[in-house]
Amino acid sequence: MPLPNSNPSTNKFINSFPFFYGWVILFVAALAHFASAPGQTYVSSIFIDPMIDDLGWSRTTFSGLYTGGSMAAAVFMIAVGKMLDKYGARKTLTVLCLLMCMATIWMSGVDSRWKLFLGFAMLRTIGQGSFGLVATTMVSTWFIRIRGRATAISSIGGAASLAVFPFIVHLLIERFDWRNTWFILGIVVLVVLFVPALTLIRRSPEAVGLKPDGTDHKVTEGSDELGKEGLETNFTLFEALKTKSLWMLVFGSTAMPLIMTGLMFHHVSILGAKGISPGLAAVTMGLFGPLVFLGSLGCGYLADRIPNRFLLAVGQLTLIVAMLWTIIISAPWQAIIYIVLASLSISLMSTPNTVIWANYFGRAYLGSIRGFASTVMVAFSAMGALPFGFIYDRTGSYNDAIFVLLILPVIAGIAYMLALEPKVKPNVNRS
Repeated sequence: MPLPNSNPSTNKFINSFPFFYGWVILFVAALAHFASAPGQTYVSSIFIDPMIDDLGWSRTTFSGLYTGGSMAAAVFMIAVGKMLDKYGARKTLTVLCLLMCMATIWMSGVDSRWKLFLGFAMLRTIGQGSFGLVATTMVSTWFIRIRGRATAISSIGGAASLAVFPFIVHLLIERFDWRNTWFILGIVVLVVLFVPALTLIRRSPEAVGLKPDGTDHKVTEGSDELGKEGLETNFTLFEALKTKSLWMLVFGSTAMPLIMTGLMFHHVSILGAKGISPGLAAVTMGLFGPLVFLGSLGCGYLADRIPNRFLLAVGQLTLIVAMLWTIIISAPWQAIIYIVLASLSISLMSTPNTVIWANYFGRAYLGSIRGFASTVMVAFSAMGALPFGFIYDRTGSYNDAIFVLLILPVIAGIAYMLALEPKVKPNVNRS
């Protein structure tokens, strides 16, 4: 829906802050990224081997149920995006926080395949899709000129999550078993996110009498990522679907979630096949966090200065190198280089891929537009675990899966290069 006008009744609270309130929004967005951990592959992957050992199911079964649950999650992303546009981030994120807590408690009681499928579906809908959608949309709504840098800074929550959760979850499982660990994760999410989401989030700067970025000048929207001043253009979802740009961005964003989901879901097993212990594999997983954050800061700076599509294409090239490197891993130092390459590819994708949607299509209907895009991304992410698990069960090696999937980042890189800023702008200053 169009961005609302100022509500005087809330301005007093907002104006009591000695700095731009968008930084408070950014803080909550970072918390949302952090709290998304139970629905992310880097946490689920730590549970897989203990759950396989306890429940006696094959790796293909787990991969298939994870894929099915993630595919089911993709169906709900458009609805979450529309909910975000209609009700705002505060109500949406508060409800999602409660649902995440319920989902982790559900996972602690899994004893059949249908329960595991439903648990994965809930976790992936909320953690892998919805938390990130709400968090990045909030930041894009409150910032324009420094959108790239603000998005990168908010990613510290995801980086901290990557750094902390894999190793902590590994320790908790060893100490309390996997069922109790799922329950503990639900309590962590509730403690970390519920109160900030309920009390601190505001829909937009205009809703509280402010301007994006905390500046006094007229709200502007730049040409592509260059931040040039001009009238803000807001596409509806229907209008955006008519542009070539949207479809090129959607096609481009399919490779990374599919491949990285597969690599992270089977991370412990992939490194284990190279002689790396489960504990050390969990530690290397934790390196993703700080490395992705550092990379995102640099990419955020670049995203405000050069066309994001170039950064996204380079990210696909880096992903290809990371995939090929997994084949030669035979020692811990080589595993660390793999983590560095994979982290760089994620950094080159995450911040620019968030920024470009708001730069191209505006802020007013960003939830529904990105909700549509997230449906496709989550669907492809869902397919990542299955080919790796299927091929490994039959060949005893992940290398064949790597070679088969190499074509995807090649296609994605080409799509990003073709994703020019939409030239047909249906309505200026719709909001």
